[in-house]
Amino acid sequence: MSTRFLAIFALILACAAGSVRAQDVAAPFDGDLQRLAEILGGLHYLRGICGANEGNKWRNEMQALIDAETPSGERRTRMIAGFNRGYNGFQQTYRSCTPAATVAIRRYIEEGSKISRDLTARYAN
Repeated sequence: MSTRFLAIFALILACAAGSVRAQDVAAPFDGDLQRLAEILGGLHYLRGICGANEGNKWRNEMQALIDAETPSGERRTRMIAGFNRGYNGFQQTYRSCTPAATVAIRRYIEEGSKISRDLTARYAN
């Protein structure tokens, strides 16, 4: 599911971000990018403590998102900060996998998929 999630999002970015890159200004979807970055950071932490044995999968997904968007300056900083905020927020809350952590994982995957679908519907040609 995450590969499809990232592929859809990469398509969005390829279609919508070309002119934004040149200007390094806020894109209309930057709020969604921030949330998606937080989700990826949270998943990176939670899936790790819940024994998913995925290694750096979610960090790599975030890197692929950055590579697809190629933000610079403040936009790049905000995306990375979002990922770190998602990771650190759960790190402060959970030390081991709990039923609540499992629910958070499911909700984050659902929310991330919804953001991806919404962005595709709104910005893909």
